[in-house]
Amino acid sequence: MHLGIVKMIGRRILIALPILGVVSVLLFVVLRLLPVDPAAMSMAPNATLEEIAAKRIEMGLDRSLPEQYAIWIGRVLQGDFGTSSHFRRPVIGLVVETLPQTIELVALGIVVATVLGLAGGLWMFHVRGTYQEPVVDFGSTLLMSIPEFLWALFFILLFGVALELLPFVGRLSATYSRPNATGFLLFDALAVGRIDIFLDALRHMVLPALALGIAFAPSIMRVLRSSLLDVYHEDYIHQARLRGIPERTLLTRHALKNAILPTLSLMGVQFGFMFGGTLLVEVIYSYPGMGNLMVDAVRNADLPIIQAVGLTYAAIVLVINTVVDALYLVLNPKLRAAA
Repeated sequence: MHLGIVKMIGRRILIALPILGVVSVLLFVVLRLLPVDPAAMSMAPNATLEEIAAKRIEMGLDRSLPEQYAIWIGRVLQGDFGTSSHFRRPVIGLVVETLPQTIELVALGIVVATVLGLAGGLWMFHVRGTYQEPVVDFGSTLLMSIPEFLWALFFILLFGVALELLPFVGRLSATYSRPNATGFLLFDALAVGRIDIFLDALRHMVLPALALGIAFAPSIMRVLRSSLLDVYHEDYIHQARLRGIPERTLLTRHALKNAILPTLSLMGVQFGFMFGGTLLVEVIYSYPGMGNLMVDAVRNADLPIIQAVGLTYAAIVLVINTVVDALYLVLNPKLRAAA
């Protein structure tokens, strides 16, 4: 690995630590301002006032807000995110169970968004100046205006109900027993040689991944088209064309590698947002991921889960941004030399 990339990753880690600290403070303070009693929520419905009061003391809720935060963050640093008031289980176990499901879904959504976004951007650039340009431009704007949850509902009605081509509920058919080694179902199915389970799990992921990918692809299309238009006004493109280099070679070997850099930056931001987009999509498809867990936690005012999932989302977005910056350095030798 290039030294500049290592330095960049080190800087990102140093920046990420105070960012996560700020996020943790905001999460803790905002949730404590809600009219919800965590002690009462963690007790049985028939608990007495004395039992609730004792639970408040046990949880440290009788102390000042800074003291409560210090207690909570101290436990978090030890890997203890508390116990869910709704599921009556350690929060860390729930996050470990659901996070791999969401990562797999988002990874497939990223593949869909990348393929559609890059292919669509190249097509929009190809039809520039023709009668097709306003039609394609209108189509990309229309796609951009439809949120992921509407795509999710549309795909259920079309491919699930009308055509009955793909499943739209859950993660795996009831006829299969799920292998559970790493928590990543696709990987675990391949690890035990169960191609049938792998294909069934993948079929359950197709519709939610399409809903996520199509919702984020139009932005990638438009930015790539704009970047290519800017690059084609550069002097080296004109000089290459004068040397008789074919247009296809000019695009793939000269223009695209420079136009992809701003597109890559946008993709990093978009893919961070995609994790937030899983909330409603997972609920619509009854997909057992972290987004579904978060919605359940909000519905039941389960503060420990909300805090844990919020921190996890923040950490994942920071990781995605770091990976994108590393790719940026790999693709741009000038930045790599300056790093």
